Amino acid sequence: MSISERTNPITPSGFSALRAEYERLFADERPKVVEIVSWAAGNGDRSENGDYIYGRQRLREIDRKLGRLSKQMKFAKVIDPAHQDDRSRVYFGATVTLADEDDNQRSVTIVGDDEADATSNRIGWNSPLARALRGSQIGDLRTVQLPGGPKEWEIVGIDYPSPA
Repeated sequence: MSISERTNPITPSGFSALRAEYERLFADERPKVVEIVSWAAGNGDRSENGDYIYGRQRLREIDRKLGRLSKQMKFAKVIDPAHQDDRSRVYFGATVTLADEDDNQRSVTIVGDDEADATSNRIGWNSPLARALRGSQIGDLRTVQLPGGPKEWEIVGIDYPSPA
């Protein structure tokens, strides 16, 4: 499965999370804020009305986030890593076990840039480490340029989710 760097790949669960956040903001949070702003506007002088001022600011934040989420979903290409045909190489959705020169092991899962989360070892498709790992096999050595200098990793394991 070839993915160009210009596409915005995302896992099915990542896309579901984007959609759920969009729906929560649009159907739940935004109407509540609109109601507060309408109530506050009816109270007269808006220049010193904290509910009105804060509500308008919050409404702009929500609308910006809705626009960003909408754009992310529009350009997202949902790819289910469970259906990867070639499981011997590192592609989108792979969980890769790496070992450094000191044999310290680390596992990372390659996901879409919009769902990357370093705290749970989920790295974005276009991150330097993911770029270096693309197409590699078990036993391959990959060098990654880090802020502290180059670091070499050996691929010791590749795993994909099982098809449902």
